[in-house]
Amino acid sequence: MTKHYVLSLDPTAEYDWDRCTLRDPITAERPDLSQIIAEVVGQKTGAYLVSVNIEVQVLEQAANAESKAVSSSNSVPHRRPEGLVA
Repeated sequence: MTKHYVLSLDPTAEYDWDRCTLRDPITAERPDLSQIIAEVVGQKTGAYLVSVNIEVQVLEQAANAESKAVSSSNSVPHRRPEGLVA
């Protein structure tokens, strides 16, 4: 099962619970990982020993104002190699 979420990291957030958040990209709800695992098991009554593998792939990183300011101040103008035509 593959799920996609938006991870937000903000070490300067006012509250601890807002420093690292995982949200659904469409509904913005926080995922209930135990509920997701229960759906995979089949919602059958009982106790289960489960193995959960989490593979993380960064698909895209949204630029924020601070990183844009740093990157633009450190940027070097892009020059086309000689001999190439636009």
